[in-house]
Amino acid sequence: MTPRESVIRALKREKPSGRVPHFELVFYLTMEVFGRVHPLHRDYVQWDQMTERERELHRQDMADLYIKTAERYDHSAIFLHPNPNTLEETIRLIHLVREMSGDKYFLMMHGDATFSIPSGTEMQRFCYRLVDEPDKVKEEAKLMVNRALEKAEIISRAGGLDAFALCSDYCLNAGPFLSPSMFAEFVTPYLAMLIEGYRSLGFYTIKHTDGNIMPILDQLVDCEPDALHSLDPQGGVDLAEVKRLVGDKVCLIGNVNCGLLQTGTQEEAIESARYALRHGMPGGGYIFSTSNCVYTGMPLERYELIVDIWRKEGWYDTEA
Repeated sequence: MTPRESVIRALKREKPSGRVPHFELVFYLTMEVFGRVHPLHRDYVQWDQMTERERELHRQDMADLYIKTAERYDHSAIFLHPNPNTLEETIRLIHLVREMSGDKYFLMMHGDATFSIPSGTEMQRFCYRLVDEPDKVKEEAKLMVNRALEKAEIISRAGGLDAFALCSDYCLNAGPFLSPSMFAEFVTPYLAMLIEGYRSLGFYTIKHTDGNIMPILDQLVDCEPDALHSLDPQGGVDLAEVKRLVGDKVCLIGNVNCGLLQTGTQEEAIESARYALRHGMPGGGYIFSTSNCVYTGMPLERYELIVDIWRKEGWYDTEA
C-alpha cells in the first residue's frame, strides 16, 4: 500500500495496512532541516522579471523541497502551497510534484471559501453586517463558493490533485466565533455546498479549524467532509470523545498538542502523541498529525520526538 493509498483508506474510515498515515498541513522548519526557505516564506515580487528558466528553477526547487520533507518524515500526504498563488502556477506545481513523485503521495491544497473568524479590524463591521444586511452576506457567501468551484473545475480537468483542505478557522478556544444558530445560517449551508461541489469534481475534502469545535461538531459532520482536522486540545477538544461521537461518520486527523510541543515537558509531548494514537487508531479512519502544523518557532527536536513515537507505535496489524 502506497502512502497515498493509506490516506484514501483512512478517509474512507477504513483501517490501512501497516502504519497509520501521517502528514502536516505545513512543515515550516525547512531551514533547520534542509537549509532552504519554505515556499510560503519566499517573496517573489520579481516573478514577472524572471526569465522562464529562472521560474522553472524556482518551481523545481519548491517541488523538490515538498517531496524531500515528505520523505524525511514519512508523510503520506503533501499540502501544496503554490507561490505565486495563481491558477497557472498552481497547476504547474501539482503536475511537477506528480512528475517527480508519481502517485506515491496524496496531494492537497487550500480550498476553503467560507467565512472565517474576521480580523480584529473587521470583526465589528462583519457582525453589524450579519444583522443589517444578512441577505447580502449570504449572497457573498454563495458567490465565494461558486468562484472556488469554478477554479476547482479547471484544476480537476488538469488532473493530479487529490483533495482540498478547507482551512477557514471558525473557533476560538472558548468556542465558535458565531453562535451555533448563526453558524447554521451563515456558514453551514455554504460549507455543505462547497464540499458537495468538490466531491462532484472527484476531490476529497479535509475540514480544518482550530479552537473548540464541540458546539458545532454536529454541523461540521453533517456537511460531510471526508475528515476533520485539527481537533484542537488547546481548545478543549478531546480526540477520544470526538472519536466516540462521530468516528463512524468522518475521518479524524490530529491532535498532538502543539502547545506541549512548544512549552511542555518531553514526557508531556510523548504522552500527547501516545494519547492521539491510542484513541485515534482503533477501527481506522484516523491520520496522525499535530494539532495545527509544524510552525516557525516549534523546536524541531520535539516534532522529531513525536515522529519517532509514531514510527514505533503507530502500526496496525499487517493483515488489516
